[in-house]
Amino acid sequence: MEFDRNGFLRPSIGPVSTAGTDGPEARLFKKTCPGWKLRVPHNAPSVAHPIFGDYLGAWTAWAIDPEVRHSGSSGGVLTALSIWLVESGQTRAVIGSSSNKSLPTETTPVRIVSKAEALGAAGSRYAPVCNLPELRLDAAANALVGKPCEASAAYQLFEARELPDEARPLLMTFFCAGTPSQHATESLVAQMGIQIRDVVGLRYRGNGWPGRFALKTRSGSRHSVSYEDSWGSHLGRHLQTRCKLCVDGVGRHGDLSVGDFWNADADGYPSFTDADGVSVLIARTRRGLDLINSASEHGLIHLSDINLDDVLAMQPLQVDRIRTLAGRLIGRLLAGKSIPRYSGYRLLALAAGNPLRTLRAAIGSFARSLGVKRGDYADLGA
Repeated sequence: MEFDRNGFLRPSIGPVSTAGTDGPEARLFKKTCPGWKLRVPHNAPSVAHPIFGDYLGAWTAWAIDPEVRHSGSSGGVLTALSIWLVESGQTRAVIGSSSNKSLPTETTPVRIVSKAEALGAAGSRYAPVCNLPELRLDAAANALVGKPCEASAAYQLFEARELPDEARPLLMTFFCAGTPSQHATESLVAQMGIQIRDVVGLRYRGNGWPGRFALKTRSGSRHSVSYEDSWGSHLGRHLQTRCKLCVDGVGRHGDLSVGDFWNADADGYPSFTDADGVSVLIARTRRGLDLINSASEHGLIHLSDINLDDVLAMQPLQVDRIRTLAGRLIGRLLAGKSIPRYSGYRLLALAAGNPLRTLRAAIGSFARSLGVKRGDYADLGA
């Protein structure tokens, strides 16, 4: 994966083999890449939820260790689970993401083998990163913390390779609203009056909840802006198109997934008031459930049962995106653009329950695909 001119990671195709586009690599790519196609996973018998997918258990959760909870973006749950996996010997390493030591404004995959390294990688990174090249197809060797699309790609690779469940690395993922361009981080740093070469430390979130976009410079000065201003007003406005067509921002292909358990107002708008972090934690497979239970029994995470319907108001973006996705896909098709192939997500049924919003999404997607600016089609109700 390499950066393109727009600041997004794209597959880098090496020398074309004699087999061309019909060779084994090309066929495997089409079977595994979630940008090409995605099928809803078939897990053990579980409860089905129309928005959050199949699950075996759901809780509000946070790390019991105050340092871990404070460092994480959303209660430190993934950090605590990563620590438990390596300290208990269940796996030798956890693949995660962290700030690039030589260029802190960029994000890089890391192998976590200790609590100190887990804490060093704590906190969300709202920028492109690809963790999958670090993943070994060996459950004892490593586990993965990655974006939902990375968990999907790994899952489909496991399926294509017919890897038995017990040999599959554990997949831990999180709720994702999309990947901003690397250029978005760089322009936000510039807006703060800081030169990229002067940045020696960068965090997008964490050290409190929701945490701040925070920089440290060579001179030792520190600068920050709120999560609402960094994500809401800047980073979240520079997402790649594929993310806007995503069918799974909640990590259905993971063994477990974690999201922010926001406090929300009557309109469903999250409150960004500083507080102790709280997550919604979802077990999707028996392995994920066993890990959660063992971490809880050994005092690493706090759990309280929850009804996932109560999470709908706290995740309005995830809810609206999946309910109107059929409209966006149809609009793009009508404009002559390609779309991913999705199977098993009941998108038409969800669209039928929200016809007006789906129609608006279709009009908007059609217009944007043709390069029409929003102001020129707003009178159509989009």
